[in-house]
Amino acid sequence: MKWCRFSTGGNIAYGIIEGDQVIEVEGTPFDTYTKTSNVQPLSSVKLEVPVIPPTFYAAGINYPEHITWAAAKVGTQPDIPKAADVGYRAVNALVPTEHPIEVPKDAHEDLQYEGELVAVIGKKCRNVTEDQALDYVLGLTIGNDVSERTWQKNDRTMWRAKNTDTFKPMGPWIVTGLDPDDLTCKVTLSGRVVEEYALSTAIFGVRAFISRMSQYLTLYPGDVLWMGTEGATENMKDGDVIEIEISDIGTLRNTVVWGK
Repeated sequence: MKWCRFSTGGNIAYGIIEGDQVIEVEGTPFDTYTKTSNVQPLSSVKLEVPVIPPTFYAAGINYPEHITWAAAKVGTQPDIPKAADVGYRAVNALVPTEHPIEVPKDAHEDLQYEGELVAVIGKKCRNVTEDQALDYVLGLTIGNDVSERTWQKNDRTMWRAKNTDTFKPMGPWIVTGLDPDDLTCKVTLSGRVVEEYALSTAIFGVRAFISRMSQYLTLYPGDVLWMGTEGATENMKDGDVIEIEISDIGTLRNTVVWGK
């Protein structure tokens, strides 16, 4: 099943996408719902961020080539994590597919994409095993963890490097019933493929993260977990179009607009 949040005029609702149509539902994918008679062409609606999460988690550095690249940039040895460690991002930074990434005019040139898988929690989760973990996932979507590297390096926290408004595109929808280890990610920058990787190469997968997190905290319906990116990332400039495609899910597409 393919879930979305969409708007027509001022109304935002959850919908189920079937073919090239979207069916509005009463309720949410996290509770009971019923399909309504409101069926519209998908091309005629505006896709919104597919869920506004109660808590926004991020796996951070979770792929070996990205760790090696990041260490080389700062002149240190790669530090491979020994356990699934999670951080946090800010909900204010979320924007949907096709929304511009609006860059503050004082940002530095090292503004970079990070194409990531996103797991959306479907039901309350505490103390689960890795074998049970995917039972608590509603579905999967796509994220672009936009990062301003100079701020990331020099600020005491990543409050603006990662969490500036519009720096977290997510979407275009949520797809249920997928195994994350079967999927691949492709990142395209203004028509040029800049990264391709298998999600199964993560140091710790979705199952490991959810299980470990659930030993210490409760995950709630609608929480999202961004799973990190692979490889070296490149700078984005004004006017660039960045596309994150994950097999069996779709494509998240946004344009960079630099402040004047």
